[in-house]
Amino acid sequence: MNIKIAPSLFAANFAYLADDVKKIAGAEYIHVDVMDGHFVPNFGIAPHIIQAIRPLTGQVLDVHLMITEPIRYVDVFCNAGADIVTVHVESDTEENIHAALDKIRANGKKAGVVVKPNTPAEAILPFIEKCDMVLVMTVEPGFGGQKFMAHMMPKVARIRALLDRYNPACELEVDGGVDLTTSLECVKAGANVLVAGSSVYKAADPARCIADMRRQCADAVK
Repeated sequence: MNIKIAPSLFAANFAYLADDVKKIAGAEYIHVDVMDGHFVPNFGIAPHIIQAIRPLTGQVLDVHLMITEPIRYVDVFCNAGADIVTVHVESDTEENIHAALDKIRANGKKAGVVVKPNTPAEAILPFIEKCDMVLVMTVEPGFGGQKFMAHMMPKVARIRALLDRYNPACELEVDGGVDLTTSLECVKAGANVLVAGSSVYKAADPARCIADMRRQCADAVK
């Protein structure tokens, strides 16, 4: 399993954003949380922030849209510099989620769906063949620094089984409370992309934290 680390920019210091992007240069992905104050009770990163950081890094920008009716804005985020755009299955009708995924892919970007903690694994099935990534929330979306929900691991394992059956190339990402300890639970359940915010940016050495997380997770699934 190819383990990838995706530090969450939401945990960065926005007064020194360019410096904080450099601190995570050893990660494969940069996770970018977009929130509209409606789908979740908070506000996140806007398109102009993505445009600003795009020239600073060649890393994959993994943009997580926590917004209502995301089809309205997927073009904007694709054009801003996103490489992967994921949308919540709970954020619109099934028809419109399909349309959003199609639009992301038409922009030449990778597409995926996200499920909140109370959403069953099978909710991804209508979209599974269009996904390059499935993201499982291991906290309630909207706020950083929350406690990891270990009881989500059976759902991660169930989604891994569904992906192995219907779309083996699809990546499986987890987001919420991921650190050096909980990351091991995630990869053992079948995840290969780990979103880590506070645990990376609050570390004394973020680069070391990223390297240690990747190494120990890779060792755990050999």
